[in-house]
Amino acid sequence: MNFQSLRETIRAYREKDPAARSGLEVLLCYPGLHALMWHGLAHALWRRGLRLPGRMIAHLSRWLTGIEIHPGARIGRRVIIDHGMGVVIGETAEIGDDVYMYHQVTLGGTSSERGKRHPTIGSNVIIGAGAKILGAITVGDNARVGANAVVTRPVPAGTTVIGVPARPIERRRDQPPCFDPYGTPSEAALDPLLRDIESLRAELAELEVRVGRSVHGPAEGQAQPAAE
Repeated sequence: MNFQSLRETIRAYREKDPAARSGLEVLLCYPGLHALMWHGLAHALWRRGLRLPGRMIAHLSRWLTGIEIHPGARIGRRVIIDHGMGVVIGETAEIGDDVYMYHQVTLGGTSSERGKRHPTIGSNVIIGAGAKILGAITVGDNARVGANAVVTRPVPAGTTVIGVPARPIERRRDQPPCFDPYGTPSEAALDPLLRDIESLRAELAELEVRVGRSVHGPAEGQAQPAAE
């Protein structure tokens, strides 16, 4: 990470993280930034064919920051890893510019074969805490991945996905693109599957009431049907 890129990343932290009170605080106290700085060195060694030194630098970074980034991974500019503990980024992962990810995110592979096996993340993507993006799939620009989502299929640009397995949700068309903390918009806080279950539960409760009335007659206080 060169000096210009470092300045841009510190500025991005200050703009997006209300807890960041100064550039010096970000530089000294943010493990996500430290992990990216170490990765810059490890990746440079890796590209020059110095694979073992690159892996050793990455291992040291993991020990110091709790963030595991393979030196082969390609990471863009102004990437923010918030909190960071438990983040895992695999060897063939690619991350675009202005990506914001939280702790315990995994960009993992689903194949033991060599070659491209980790995700490609577009620019301006937000990945919520605990999300798992697995396989050689693409998450398009401006996409949002909700907390704890498990993504195994491509995510189109501008799409928000949540749940296990991850499913797209509808966003209000009049709502402009904005920063969604943890990748989950407020109107989508409830998983679509849970919404469906709650709807079925409500229908079942209503059906039970109707069946009970037909078996036991009208509830107390209700008028009896008039005799013919």
